[in-house]
Amino acid sequence: MDDQTRIELEAAAFRALREHLMEKRTDVQNIDMMNLAGFCRNCLSRWYQEAANARDIEMDKAQAREIFYGMTMDEWKANFQTEASPEKQVAFEKSFAENVGSNKS
Repeated sequence: MDDQTRIELEAAAFRALREHLMEKRTDVQNIDMMNLAGFCRNCLSRWYQEAANARDIEMDKAQAREIFYGMTMDEWKANFQTEASPEKQVAFEKSFAENVGSNKS
């Protein structure tokens, strides 16, 4: 497989993942994803931002999130985010420290 085809397939897989998370499974909370998988929608938007910045494209966290979420973070929270239990919050702190490190989300 040539590099261009590989890049196109990877991009298609990313778009399918984004669509799945943003349109088909809005019920799945970021905190649950982070606790189970070590990443969430915010991580995906941060990786998008980091890729843009590495290519000298100026993009901040809010811009990257709006591109990934298709709406502002406040709109996403109002529409889809639920309150996390204290147990989930404790698990999140551990998972976040292990997978992200310093507070980047």
